[in-house]
Formats: sequence, C-alpha cells, structure tokens
Amino acid sequence: MLSGFGELSSKNGLDVDTAPNSAPAVTGKGSRGSLSITLLLGLLIAAAIVPPLLFSVFLLDRNNRAQSDVVSTLAEAAAGAAVQTIDSQLAGMITTLRGLSTSEALQNDNLSDFYNSARSALDGTESFVIVLDAQLNQLLNTRRPYGDVLGKTSDPRSAQRALDDGKPVISDGFFGRTAEKWVFNIILPWTPDNSRRLLLVLTQNAASLASALSMQDFRAGWNAVIIDNNGMVMASTMMSSDVGKPFFLVDAALADGPVERHASMDGKQFELIVKRSALSGWKVILWAEQDAVQRPLERTLQLLMLGGVTMIAVGGVAAWLFGRQISKSVRRLARDAHRLGVGEEVVATVYPVRELTRVSAAMAEAAMQRRASENEVRFLMREVAHRSKNQLTVVSSIAKQSARNARSVAEFSESFQQRLMGLARSTDLLIAGSVAGVELSELINVQLEPFRPTDASRALVAGPRFRLSLQAAQTIGLAMHEMATNAAKYGAFSVPSGRLAVRWEVKDGKLTLLWREHVPNPPTPTDHKGFGSQLIERMLVGALNAEYQREFLPDGLEARFVFTVEALKATPKTLDEAG
Repeated sequence: MLSGFGELSSKNGLDVDTAPNSAPAVTGKGSRGSLSITLLLGLLIAAAIVPPLLFSVFLLDRNNRAQSDVVSTLAEAAAGAAVQTIDSQLAGMITTLRGLSTSEALQNDNLSDFYNSARSALDGTESFVIVLDAQLNQLLNTRRPYGDVLGKTSDPRSAQRALDDGKPVISDGFFGRTAEKWVFNIILPWTPDNSRRLLLVLTQNAASLASALSMQDFRAGWNAVIIDNNGMVMASTMMSSDVGKPFFLVDAALADGPVERHASMDGKQFELIVKRSALSGWKVILWAEQDAVQRPLERTLQLLMLGGVTMIAVGGVAAWLFGRQISKSVRRLARDAHRLGVGEEVVATVYPVRELTRVSAAMAEAAMQRRASENEVRFLMREVAHRSKNQLTVVSSIAKQSARNARSVAEFSESFQQRLMGLARSTDLLIAGSVAGVELSELINVQLEPFRPTDASRALVAGPRFRLSLQAAQTIGLAMHEMATNAAKYGAFSVPSGRLAVRWEVKDGKLTLLWREHVPNPPTPTDHKGFGSQLIERMLVGALNAEYQREFLPDGLEARFVFTVEALKATPKTLDEAG
C-alpha cells in the first residue's frame, strides 16, 4: 500500500528519509564581544567582595577617626588629671611648709630642735627641709646631719625671688649639689622678727613627680613628661635618664597655643597634648608619633586588604574551576543542540549544574518528539500518496460510471460534480481525522448536509460513537453520498413529507447500519442499477466484506449494511511502524 511513496517523493525531488545534515553549524562568530562564564563568575565574586571590602575600609577609617577623637579626649583628660595631681602635691607641700613655719623651736631660733622635729615629721615623705639665711646660705638641710657645713643654695635665683617678692615660690628643676639629683624647691619667706629674714625651703627629688604620671592610663603609643618653665624634663614615662634634659619638642611645648598641637622633627610628625599647672607653670605633655598612633590602623588595613585579596584570589580560583566545569557542560550542550538541529539523536546527560541537566533532558525529549513528528510526517505523506492514487482511481471510476449512465452532457456534468463534492467532503474528514480515523456520525452528517431539508426533524442520525479507519471512511462516505443522492431524487428528500432515519448498533463484533426512508406514495421500483448501486455492491461489499440488503417497502426504502468491526475499526499505526 505504501510502496509508491518512495517513487512519488523521488520524482518530486523530496527525500524525506534523509536527515537535513547540511544545516549550518554554529561557527562561534556570534560569541565575539561576549563574556565567558569564568569571567562572569569572577566579576560576580568581585562584586560580592569588593564593595563590602571598600565599605569596611570606609567604616574602619571612620572608626579610626572617632577613636582618634576619643584618644585625644582621653589624653587631654589624663594630662589634666596629671596636672591636678601635681598641683595637689605642690599645694600640699606649701601647706606642709606653712605648718613647719609655726614650729616653736623655729620661733625660738632653736635650729637644732627644729631640725630634729622637721626630720621626724617628714620621715618617709621624700621631702626635706632647708633653712636659708638672707645671704642664701644653708643653715640646715635634713638631707645632711645637723652642723655640717653646707654652703649656699643650688638655686639662688628662686630663693632671691622669694626674698624680693615676699611670697612662696615654686622653683623649676635644677641639679642639687647636696642631693646630687635633680630636685625642685618650694620656698617660703619667713621673718621671725624685724631684725632677721629667713627662707624655709621644702625640697623633693624631681623623680617624685613621676607618680603623678604613673597614676594615669595612657594609650599605646603615647608617652608623658613633665617639663618646667625652662623646658627641662622633670619626670617622664619613657626614660628616667631624660630627667634634667631639654624636652626634644621643647619649642612646640613652650609655645602658647591650643591644647592639641603638632610638631615635626627629623622628618617625623608628632601629636602633643599640653596642659599647664596653675601653681608652678610647669606643663604636662602627652606626645606620640603619628606613625605609632596610626600603626594599628595601618596594620588592620593591611590585614583587611590582605584578607580581601586572599578572598578574591580564592574566589577567582573557584570561579575558574566552576567556570571550567560549566563551560565544558555548555559546550557539550551546544554540540547536542547542533545534533538536535540536524535531526540526530540526543541523549540526556546529567551535569554538575541541575539547570543544565534539565536543559539536556528537554533537548533529548525535543529530539525524540522531532523524530516522532518526522515519522508521522513520513507516514502522512505516504498516506497522501497512497490515497491520492486511490482518489484518482475513484475519480476515474466515477467519471466512467457517470458517463455510462448519463443521457446528456449536462446530466453527466451535474452527476459527476455532485459525486466529486461528496468525495471531497469525505476527504476533508480524512484529513481532519489524520491517523486517528473518522467518527461514523460525522461522516454520515457531512454526506447528508447538502441534501438535508430545512426541517431538521426529517433527518435523524443516531448511534453509538464509533471511529472508522481512513480506508473504511472513504468507502462508506461514497456509499452514503450515493444513498443521499437517491433520497434527494426519488426518496425521503424528494417530497416535503418524506423522512429519513439512519441508525446503527455494535453487537457481537459487528456493526449493523439501517437506512430507512419514509415516503408517501413511493415510486415503483425497477431492476435498473445505477452508479450508486454498483458502487455499493462493488466497493463497499467487496472492499469491506460487508453484507448489503435493500427492500422497497410500501412506505419507502429500507437498506441494511452489516460490517465486521475488525474491517472498520481505526487502528492507527505507531510512528515507528509508520516509518
């Protein structure tokens, strides 16, 4: 039945069995200017890391600035506390000195008893008492045994100023010859009577001032010193050997200005916090090298940048590895897509990326559906070729029979056209039904439609759903057309009161179809067999092995058709069988 398909397709230049392998392959020119998956992953990682890294740097810088302000505030507070401690210590010494001036032994000019009482009172305080006469000679010094020859004071300038002003004087630091250390004095003018002027001196080692600094909590990188009005170091948290030496940033320290100052030396930048003592004029200075203060921030920034670079490097390596895997998978997908395009088989593959696995499965399914569609097209084309031959045979038979039974050209033309239209309507159903077949009720209604009267109740079509094969539908369609044509000429549709009923049933593997016409005063039947009768007897009965009986009753024609279900049933072939 399908043998003519290959010849027909070859003659028409069609080779439907040959896969279109000449489809152009993807050359990759369209990929110019595009970005690779590896680069995109790298950019994604960079986009995920760099902004937070930069934001962290920004926050760290802001935090450093805030910490710098806090440190400056704390340093200023520490310097102020140190100054208060020094002033309290100096005020206490002045008070002590005033208390000693009231000594009864001193009032009675009994220096020996005063020496003993003063030394006892100051034992363990790191303070010593000196008594000077108007010529600035030391009359006693509790650092030395009473009666030793002591000589003049080591700080005559401060002593003379006390004599001249008649007020207590706090000296700057100086090297005491008796103490053999750097010391400072508090000098109180004292006049027991109008004939004699003395100076009471309370002296301490400059190192005793270090306690005022050690009580404070200084931040890392910060150091503190106490300098006198000459810029000499009296105490230091850095090195005790600096005592008695000029402060290395003395110009910035002694200059008038704000509490926070900046200075430079030997290419280095320093930050200073300067607080001045109200009693002595000494200054407490907190100083730090800017690099030392900023070093923790720089170290943190370096660690942050190193961590960021490491993260970017690790992310880059990961992006390269992942991109390589994905690129390999995508290239394989591209090859499968090309195979799909040229009609080759595509096998579903499991990829590391779930979405690519789904794409591969979809492509494999598409390839399978394409092969199925191609097989269906081949089957349908073969059916078309076969049915075209059958149609030509049927048309040739219709033409011969119409010519044989026609009495004129006009009669031949009308009869031939009506039969061709019936054949066309059946063909439409065949095409619409495709390989699935044609419903029997639709086939009968289509053939009755051109002849159906306006009153729909005059034509009844009833029966269970039954799908015919394509060959059976074409043959039965021609038979129904002939029956409807005869009904229009001589039977149920030829008179206004005529009626037609077409019923069928399926039972015991057979389909029985009854054609019953009800016509008042039907025409007298004859023995002449027209084309319709010949068509039914030769094609319907012969091709479908049907049983056909007709009987002319007093009220019209009754025709009975009996078919085996096996001969009529639509059993569509599979696509593989069809191919």
